[in-house]
Amino acid sequence: MLTRRHIRVKVLQSIYAFNHTEHADLEKQEKFLLYSLDQMHDLYVLLLQSMVALRDHAEIFLLKSQQKHLATALERNPSRRFVDNQAVSLLAENTYLQDILKKKKLNYWKEDDEYIAILFNELTSKDWYEEYLSGNGNSLKEDKAFLAKIYKEVIAPNDKLYEYVEDKRLTWVDDFPIVNTAIVKVLGKISAENESAMIPSLYKNEDDRDYAVQLLRKVLLNDEKLAAQIDGKTPNWDKERIADIDLIILKMGIAEFLYFPSIPVRVSINEYLEISKEYSTPKSSIFVNGILDKLVKEYAEKKTLNKIGRGLQ
Repeated sequence: MLTRRHIRVKVLQSIYAFNHTEHADLEKQEKFLLYSLDQMHDLYVLLLQSMVALRDHAEIFLLKSQQKHLATALERNPSRRFVDNQAVSLLAENTYLQDILKKKKLNYWKEDDEYIAILFNELTSKDWYEEYLSGNGNSLKEDKAFLAKIYKEVIAPNDKLYEYVEDKRLTWVDDFPIVNTAIVKVLGKISAENESAMIPSLYKNEDDRDYAVQLLRKVLLNDEKLAAQIDGKTPNWDKERIADIDLIILKMGIAEFLYFPSIPVRVSINEYLEISKEYSTPKSSIFVNGILDKLVKEYAEKKTLNKIGRGLQ
């Protein structure tokens, strides 16, 4: 589920926090880094469960409508197509999902059900929701497509839900886009035969977890050496004028040049270029690209890159 760029962003945030902590502790910062990465998995299962909570809310709504004193014919005999949606039922019955929710006590939708009500009101305002209810299809394929549409057009773009996620856990703000993408992909794979496919591993492999820790360590433990690499490369900028985030991004890029032989230099430059566009000032990407490119040429001339494999330098 995690991408290397997302890992880089988390490391960037951890280094920034470390540099602005009065009593900085590398071991504690490592633990926080891994904790912040693990938090993304919690957000994933929580948002996956939101569709079950939405279905449950719809069922309660139908029951209340049927019990009205002056219920209309439609309210007395409503469509149960969404309530009986096969894809949602498979989510609700997924033992992997339910075990994680129970183990981590992620019962937020019971405690904060007003957000599910907001999503339900948004859903019922959609013309395509009414079209779905009035249809008579009952295939799992149709139900999965409908569930994906709910997620993409109602849940993921909802501003109130985004604010809720932001307030609930600070680390979730940057996780939200990548989790949304992962959920939309996995909704198409819902089946009764492969429950575990619904809950992908946080890391693609153990190398990604090690990469996160090693990148943090290499930057923090070699801070002076990395800073020295930047000296003299910014003739129009005093050190004091370089934004903190830009300086960290440069050090991370240089650390990858020097200490991660399997990562191509062009990959490192492109990744930190994109990160600087999103997390720093408007002109930062040009500045970061210029410095890193200049350093790569210098390292190439001195033959100090030490990259493994073809096309890595």
